[in-house]
Amino acid sequence: MSSTPARIAALDSSNGLSTTAVPVPELPASVEELAAAAAIRLGWHGVVLPEMVLMGRKVVVVAELLADAHAERVCVGAGPEADKTTVSTWVWPEMEGRVPPAAVRIVGVLAVARHWRTALASAVPFARYGNAAVVLPESVAFSHDYLANCLPRVRRYGVSVLLADDEKDLSVDVSGRQETVPAEDTAITRWVNELVYEQVLATAS
Repeated sequence: MSSTPARIAALDSSNGLSTTAVPVPELPASVEELAAAAAIRLGWHGVVLPEMVLMGRKVVVVAELLADAHAERVCVGAGPEADKTTVSTWVWPEMEGRVPPAAVRIVGVLAVARHWRTALASAVPFARYGNAAVVLPESVAFSHDYLANCLPRVRRYGVSVLLADDEKDLSVDVSGRQETVPAEDTAITRWVNELVYEQVLATAS
């Protein structure tokens, strides 16, 4: 989605709004409410989990429970494994066929924040593994800082940007990369998958 004339004018103007001149706006709704609306707007189908900390970042994960894999794990008593050291051994060649299957598919990761820098810092680490998006207050998009500094970064990393207006309606300002190929199976992705699996079960109970 291209910038509006007003936003282009703001970028071109030598008197463009600065980050220090404009107070950081409030979010028009809760993180959970905005994340759920963003998932719908992006067409991400799955369970929108409560905000959680993954790899030191506050994010909202949208995930899908894989019924067959979950049933297999229930049968053998292999619940979610949150220990990072244990999970790191699961990708060793000698462990092939001896570890439980991934029981969830991470559809996408959302970061909801008042400032784009905060949101992007949370979302970018996950962009290398799949879909990532940020949700920001709409007024942020008219600042010089957003136009000059945020937009180039989100396009570089393939992160989608959604803007929330005062009525809580969301619009897609930047369409990021939409991955359909499963992420590479690494120690980090398996560990994150297990943490998400644990949260999916906790949310369903």
